[in-house]
Amino acid sequence: MEGNHPRQAAFILSIGNRFIHICPNIWYTELFMSFTLFSSHSPLSSFKRPLLATVMTAVVATISVTGCSAPESNNSEPAEAGDENRTADEAPNVANNDAVSAETISVNTVKGDVDLPINPSPLVVYDMTLLQDLAALNVAVDGTPSNLMLDNLHSETQPEPKGVGTVFEPDLEALNAMKPQAILIGSRMAEKYDELSSIAPTLDMSIDTANIYESSKQRLHDLGALFGKSDQAAKLQGDIDSLIDDTKTVTKDKGTGLVIMVNGNKLSAYGDKSRYGFIHTVLGVPMVDNQIADAPHGQPISFEYLQKTNPDWLFVLDRSAAIGEDGAGAKAVLDNPLVAQTNAWSKGQVVYLSPDSYLAFGGYYQWIQDLTTIKNAFAGAK
Repeated sequence: MEGNHPRQAAFILSIGNRFIHICPNIWYTELFMSFTLFSSHSPLSSFKRPLLATVMTAVVATISVTGCSAPESNNSEPAEAGDENRTADEAPNVANNDAVSAETISVNTVKGDVDLPINPSPLVVYDMTLLQDLAALNVAVDGTPSNLMLDNLHSETQPEPKGVGTVFEPDLEALNAMKPQAILIGSRMAEKYDELSSIAPTLDMSIDTANIYESSKQRLHDLGALFGKSDQAAKLQGDIDSLIDDTKTVTKDKGTGLVIMVNGNKLSAYGDKSRYGFIHTVLGVPMVDNQIADAPHGQPISFEYLQKTNPDWLFVLDRSAAIGEDGAGAKAVLDNPLVAQTNAWSKGQVVYLSPDSYLAFGGYYQWIQDLTTIKNAFAGAK
């Protein structure tokens, strides 16, 4: 056939290829080729030509209306709308934060929801609580404040981060040079939010001290989602929760407690809505005084106050030691006749909290250290 009708064969091949390219559905091509072959072997009388034109028009119209669609596959499904924009609760896991993802996530912050790509990089973090959680998640941070007092704020595998100011004051020149894709801050840097937001998307992820357990749990979850490490974040939270349960079993019915901070020769007490409130609200140690004022730096107290309230347990934070200041330690300051009359001192029931509880309260390592210290102290009580 092709030898007898070279022009028609070329015409058929050309049209066929074109339809195959545009519409890969086989029946369109077969229909057109059959129709063409029929026309090449069947001379049409004049009265049949209008019929041929009508059929051609119908075929073209059908193709135009139906359109071209890819062959169906049992192994694929249409993508759901909004797959590229997820909340922190829906984010997937990825291996690490070496590469920025095209997928975005919505993170709830103190200032409202903020949309960011998963694994933002370069990343700047100004808060020690967040740095602890990121270190536990093995997330590398590109820029951090200088002169940090804790040694558990860096991922084991990350290179040395660049200095971008202090926990209270950002270095704007360093930030602009780094061009971060995200800046994470906490309470100490919160007042600089507007200034930082003009440089890069800024997330205020301050811990709510009035509900420190739930707030810190949410922050760890959000960080896991933001950096594609939700499974690891859940495991870390499981470590905390397991230790809380173990600690609660030994703190039950062991007497009243009071949390104090020793700052040089000054004393202050903290209630259940403070950063140390978890001792009462989570571990169930009754407050020896339910009237303690809620203040960021605690309620000023005296040695006479300690004698009068007479707590069974004293939980002590040595602020000077936590921030590296010289001077008498908390134990030396409390060693006086008035404090000696309390049940806590006379029974040796004084628990010294970690510096993390002051600098990185609500962080993963703070939870682990202080819960372990409290559990061991109560377990050894007579």
